Amino acid sequence: MDFLKEGERLDYLLAEDLRIIQSPAVFSFSLDAVLLARFVYVPIQKGNLIDLCSGNGVIPLFLSTRTKGAITGVEIQERLHDMAVRSIEYNKLQGQIEMIRGDIKEIHQVLGYGKFDVVTCNPPYFPTPSREEINENEHLAIARHEILCTLEDAIKASSGLAKQGGKVAFVHRPGRFLDIVTLMRKYKLEPKRVQFVYPKAGKEANTLLIEAVKNGNPDLKILPPLFVYNEENEYTPEMREILYGE
Repeated sequence: MDFLKEGERLDYLLAEDLRIIQSPAVFSFSLDAVLLARFVYVPIQKGNLIDLCSGNGVIPLFLSTRTKGAITGVEIQERLHDMAVRSIEYNKLQGQIEMIRGDIKEIHQVLGYGKFDVVTCNPPYFPTPSREEINENEHLAIARHEILCTLEDAIKASSGLAKQGGKVAFVHRPGRFLDIVTLMRKYKLEPKRVQFVYPKAGKEANTLLIEAVKNGNPDLKILPPLFVYNEENEYTPEMREILYGE
């Protein structure tokens, strides 16, 4: 297939009638991206949405099924940006989704300030390890570790892009919850909704979803917990709905 390069495959986007280009050696989306795309508020008929640290474009593709608004994705890695562009072309979504290759720390030079109704971000989760510990695969290392952008970089960029009253949503690890809240408030983003995701009942949460409003009033809602698996290690009904639309 002309859309694919060496080592790549074309996968279905779960419940959606879409396909996405992936490569185990370069980048494959995780459950976190699916959860964020389902969690965030989106305007249905119109609006401007932007996804930072887009990887292979999975969140913009998911968002396209929930809104008719214009969607922009930003990815710094050339190979991942190229995969995203080809996936968008394959699904004939060029009229709705635009991918920009760029550094989120400098993206305001391209896009300006305060122009987006919704900002999403699935940033690198982990501090940069020592040279001995870092993943030898550069693509995976950059996606997972704060090599090219930190959590503060991502939150600062998101705040600058969001309109007054605009929504900013992140997926991250629960261990960074207080860091995220502190940084969001530093950059005038008021946390409004939080949901913790658990592998199964009785386990510690391993994923955090959080949505804030630019210059919003304090009023934080903690949503019911989301459990991924039941005791039989099968997806819970809530997860099956998210993943497969059942």
